[in-house]
Amino acid sequence: MNRPRTLIVGAGISGLALAKALRDRGLEVDVVERRADGGGAIGAGLYLPANAVRALRSLGVGDEVAERAQPVTRQRIHDHRGRPLTEFEVDRVWGEVGPCRAITRGELHEVLRTAVRAGGASGVDEGRGAAVRAATEVTAVTDEGTVTFADGTTGAYDLVVGADGINSTVRRTVFGGPEPRFLGQLCWRFIADDTAVPGITDWTARVGDRGRTFLTVQLGGGRVYCYADINSPVPTPPAGDWRTLFADFGGPVPRLLEQGAQAYFAALHESRSTAWTRARTVLVGDAAHAFSPSMAQGGAMALEDALVLADTLRAEPDVPSALAAYQARRAGRVAWVVAQNHRRDKARNLPTPLRNLTFRRAGERLFKSNHAPLHALP
Repeated sequence: MNRPRTLIVGAGISGLALAKALRDRGLEVDVVERRADGGGAIGAGLYLPANAVRALRSLGVGDEVAERAQPVTRQRIHDHRGRPLTEFEVDRVWGEVGPCRAITRGELHEVLRTAVRAGGASGVDEGRGAAVRAATEVTAVTDEGTVTFADGTTGAYDLVVGADGINSTVRRTVFGGPEPRFLGQLCWRFIADDTAVPGITDWTARVGDRGRTFLTVQLGGGRVYCYADINSPVPTPPAGDWRTLFADFGGPVPRLLEQGAQAYFAALHESRSTAWTRARTVLVGDAAHAFSPSMAQGGAMALEDALVLADTLRAEPDVPSALAAYQARRAGRVAWVVAQNHRRDKARNLPTPLRNLTFRRAGERLFKSNHAPLHALP
């Protein structure tokens, strides 16, 4: 069996998921993370569509996630005043693939980190690599698998995995190529206490003009994940308090915005490179394919990457063959998600009367068509 010594650079969702999958298959894995906290997830909440939940079950952490997550059974789209445009049960979109859930990024990260610390499938650390080496930064990677760390030390690996996010050092030093492009969207994320804001359930998006969207996803335990975005010609935050951009939104939005002073800000970018493998190097997650959050598939694609790469490393006779199989299996699926993100973002930016009419007449049908190919296993 192909048994490469593997270094995973980055201990976010994709890196930890891959470490768990490889260790379960008996492979030697090291994981390094440049942040001193071991890669504790930055961000707020995370909506897990059914294919992401399925991937977590395949990784062996489905029960742990279910204990911490909130089921999402309905999706709604309203206009910015709160008037309904479309509403449907999520199982009408996902069918037998399984349930959808919502969880904080921190809780999902902790589930995965605990699973990696526990060792392989037996639950015992059998010497296949430490959990996560924090505060360990990679500065360069060669095609031969030699890695240079920030302290000047080096290491030799059969396979180096870039799981280090959209600004990946591994991608930049090994692959070069174009930097991710700005999508013309800015976003803010925060978690609010919903005990004083009754009636917030499941997943509800409120759409306004200028591409403005305010999304709420119920997390349970008196918490609601809030996500807001707006079109922008530049990738920098606007002057003043960002919350004034949504001052005309109705329903629970004004009361939720009162809690958003410390929201996480991000300018949204999309990868332009579709080459994720070299002789001894591979990219996963956002390092490979960052894209718009319109379909909430970023986490799902990262989890699927981990499972597919682990499977190909086990099935193929050597690393180059495994990486070629990984690229072939992932390219079409990721391209579909990118295309559907573009389609949904265009729909959101239609003239308001046409956009609202589209959602009223075809909202559920559009969601079904967006996700249909993702029902199949990756």
